[in-house]
Amino acid sequence: MSNADRNTPGNKNPSEEELASMSQEELARLGTNLDDVDVIFRRNRWPAKGTKAEKRAERQIAFWFALSGLSALAFIAVFLFWPWEHKSLGEEGYNLYNWATPLYGLTFGMAILSIGIAAVLIAKKMIPEEIAVQQRHDGPSDAVDQKTSVALLKDAYDTSTIGRRNMIKLSAIFGVGTFAVAAPVALAGGMVKNPWADGDDSPLWTSPWDPDYPGQTVYLRRDTGRIDDIVLVRAEDLDAGAMETVFPFKEEWRGDLYKLRYSLRHQYAPVMLIRLRSSDTARVVKRQGQEDFNYGDYFAYSKICTHLACPTSLYEQQTQRILCPCHQSQFDALQYAKPVFGPATRALPQLPITVDEEGFLVARGGFIEPVGPAFWERPNYTEIPDLGERES
Repeated sequence: MSNADRNTPGNKNPSEEELASMSQEELARLGTNLDDVDVIFRRNRWPAKGTKAEKRAERQIAFWFALSGLSALAFIAVFLFWPWEHKSLGEEGYNLYNWATPLYGLTFGMAILSIGIAAVLIAKKMIPEEIAVQQRHDGPSDAVDQKTSVALLKDAYDTSTIGRRNMIKLSAIFGVGTFAVAAPVALAGGMVKNPWADGDDSPLWTSPWDPDYPGQTVYLRRDTGRIDDIVLVRAEDLDAGAMETVFPFKEEWRGDLYKLRYSLRHQYAPVMLIRLRSSDTARVVKRQGQEDFNYGDYFAYSKICTHLACPTSLYEQQTQRILCPCHQSQFDALQYAKPVFGPATRALPQLPITVDEEGFLVARGGFIEPVGPAFWERPNYTEIPDLGERES
């Protein structure tokens, strides 16, 4: 279609019968005129068919689509068959486990990147070069605009020569189609396992702070950066007004690198241990059913925000506010970590603590409500049950 033909005004108000009788080229020309478009410059990328440069460009595009498909297949294979269960340093299979997450990102990322590169190459090497100026208009599209828009899109497809390039079409179907299959694999994979298979011991109900058997001691432990370095917390270790992040430790875990790492890295393990000033402790409002969860001036709250599970890693000593930096939720440490600002709507779960005969701070039991953000089955607690009981 020449520039002169495109800029010929013609009849801008054809009837439905005239529209039905128009060819695609005539509809495309009419659409250009109706849109008040001036095509200043237009040149096909490959006016001469079958040149070596043209075939080379076609192979480049097909290569990237094919690479996308292969990368998507590799992602599916890695997700389904690569060893993913945790292995500690020195255990057999540690290196394979350590590569699982990088391979997920590498294969899935390469699939997306390859499609993007192929799309850019199509725009640069197949779509005709064109410079056009258009006047903008407001208002909905009528029947004429709809028909001519379709014709213009079809004209752009035809002039790009993609329609006669089977190598690009087949590689695009393979690459984009395989990626479309790979994309929901991770989502579907996460939904295969039943999260409630273990009943009351299911992951969403429990945390590493739960005793494994009645009477088991769960200590409060510092993270020194070394997995096997066990540093327990005493009541005199914190100054008044101080806060420290602590983690669970059970004596049965000593020497077990897997269990020790688990206790430091589990998403529900971090707890904020706060020592209030005595004057502030006197002003504390305790949650019903949790009146004895603190030990003197010491209060322990889950560090996992009840909004979207970010770490509530900031504590303002003067205002007694616990802050979540992700979405600015604020919790009042003097009112059972009740949310007072931001999107969070639930108080931070409180861990019941005391000291043992040796003076170490220990948990009197696990959390009596689920840790972290809301989920469908999570009950709304209006009254907290006695320690050791859990509402269902």
